[in-house]
Amino acid sequence: MRVLLSAVAVSAVATIASARAAGAQWTPQASGTTAEFRGLSVVSPSIVWASGTGGRVARTTDGGRTWTVDTIAGAANLDLRAIAARSATHAVALSSGPAEQGQAKIFRTTDGTHWTQQYQSTQAGVFLDALAFWDDEHGIAMSDPVGGKLFLLSTGDGGATWTPIDTHAAPDVLPGEAAFAASGTCITVQGAANVWIATGGGARARVFHSTDRGRTWAVADTPIHAGNSASGIFSVAFRDARHGVVAGGEYTKPKTPVDNVALTDDGGRTWRLARGPLPVGYMSAVAYIPGTRGRSVVAVGLAGTALSRDGGESWAMTDSVAYNSVAFASRDAGWAAGPRGRIVVWAGKGSSVKH
Repeated sequence: MRVLLSAVAVSAVATIASARAAGAQWTPQASGTTAEFRGLSVVSPSIVWASGTGGRVARTTDGGRTWTVDTIAGAANLDLRAIAARSATHAVALSSGPAEQGQAKIFRTTDGTHWTQQYQSTQAGVFLDALAFWDDEHGIAMSDPVGGKLFLLSTGDGGATWTPIDTHAAPDVLPGEAAFAASGTCITVQGAANVWIATGGGARARVFHSTDRGRTWAVADTPIHAGNSASGIFSVAFRDARHGVVAGGEYTKPKTPVDNVALTDDGGRTWRLARGPLPVGYMSAVAYIPGTRGRSVVAVGLAGTALSRDGGESWAMTDSVAYNSVAFASRDAGWAAGPRGRIVVWAGKGSSVKH
């Protein structure tokens, strides 16, 4: 979405010491950069990738004990707001910004070091938001809507080539409706063909769902706070084909209580507000913790980290440190990333999470 979020503009610059003092579930790691991270892809407990401003990409292959940081050639002026990795060497990164200003690009690496630009659009209105992969070869990328319709791309060769998906028969978008390029998680995939897209910016916050990799679509309203360009759903996650969660709020009011978490148990056909208490304010990313039977869910945002132990129904804030993205590989291996190069790892078995 063209509204570019800025964590620096909010009083969310907490120190590592304050995170520890708050009893947070996170342990800081040294990323080696001050880039703002929004893209985050956790491949395994050992392999994690992050991407962000200045064309920066960070990677670890040892669970975060050490990180390497590179700038993609030709991308130093780009904001890599989403990254999808399949291994320690194969990853695809997406830059967000107006296509007519040369900022809508997709890059790929197959050796973990050298990147090649695989796609660029100069079409007015295109603003790439996020991407996701079902498997090593098949993936989908999304932009803000163009001409009142979803703008989507697909790949069947691991991100080497990208082809527009025909969305003329998809539901029309609402005036102002788009997706937020806040964490790379406004889109998620599941199984072999399921894909969900979460939106905001319009009169209602909605979730689009396709069961055939984006060829056909249905859309459902949610009770998430909406109504202006800064509010709506920022993140969507599914633990299986039926059970999912969306999180959001209003990013210009990061600590204002709003209806910001909704749940579904029918694959996204209907959504209901979580019982609460809800997280404080704006949440930019949400993720299930694997190995907890869907009961443990973590959300992060400029107001800090929120934890649910009952499948997303009720939440407690665990710290007030700003993060943009969160993802897990297993019950004891998860990461969050955010402003000023911030990368933290889940405390794992030593945390206070009860399963």
